[in-house]
Amino acid sequence: MLIATNEPWGTYHAKPLLPEAQRLGWEVVQLVPDRSGVAPGDPVAVATLDDVPEADLLIVTGAGDWPADCAARLRDLPLVASSLAYQLPVEAPRAREFRDRLRAVTASSPAEAEVFDDYLGTRRPIAVVGTPQTDDLPRHAPEAGTVLVLTSVTKSGASGGSAPGTELLLAAAERLAAAGKRIVVGLHPREDRSLWERYEISSVPSVQASARAEVAIGIPGTVFPVVAAVGVPLVGCTDPRLRIPDYLLEVCSRTITSADEAVAAVSEARPVSRAVLYEAVGPVGGSARRLFKVWRKEGVREPSRG
Repeated sequence: MLIATNEPWGTYHAKPLLPEAQRLGWEVVQLVPDRSGVAPGDPVAVATLDDVPEADLLIVTGAGDWPADCAARLRDLPLVASSLAYQLPVEAPRAREFRDRLRAVTASSPAEAEVFDDYLGTRRPIAVVGTPQTDDLPRHAPEAGTVLVLTSVTKSGASGGSAPGTELLLAAAERLAAAGKRIVVGLHPREDRSLWERYEISSVPSVQASARAEVAIGIPGTVFPVVAAVGVPLVGCTDPRLRIPDYLLEVCSRTITSADEAVAAVSEARPVSRAVLYEAVGPVGGSARRLFKVWRKEGVREPSRG
């Protein structure tokens, strides 16, 4: 199966799919414009449109230029849209080019499904399958005084855009460190590491790092509902220029617009209710299996077992 994302080289969206693909004996290949943005040793297989392998299905995770270009080139493949990262509830300009071809649409949660429907302009049922990242959640064992900082992306690049709010988050981290909190940073895969080197940068992905945290603070993004599913209270740093769907704000115990609010917000943060969590993250556990079941139904042939 081929995957094309709005972040052309953003293979981190496909990595959580690999264990289930391996279990089923399927191969996931991410389409990239070229190999310049692929890190050596990346476990996600990639291909360009000039060397597309034989495939059963094309999955687009958005309707940006790259997924739309891939859909246009690969017209003979069955097409599915699956939300693996948050979008805005505004119809994407190029969604109309391929939405009539979609055999199925999936999203992680009920709230994400509503947003994805507006984004694609499909007005059709969307299968809620959960988030593959929740299939192996760590046990929450918070260490006293530890705050996880969840970064976004400071500068836009060829692989994707940025999110305002980094200056607020940096200042909030300084206030928390001055108040005696231990700061552990969960870097977005495309964030500038040098901005955060004064603190401990987690050597494991943010979801795993959250198991140690009493509270997490950051710029609301796709990882927020998954961290909330671990049981970690969240504080969101919001900037007037930041546009994010409401459900990402609703998993935050508090939101702040000034660094001076950070210490109080962190001390008062509490986990969200089960109802709010389900609306934002969907069913927890077995998500990759549900997602692959949809994909199998819509075009993937079972591999030969010899």
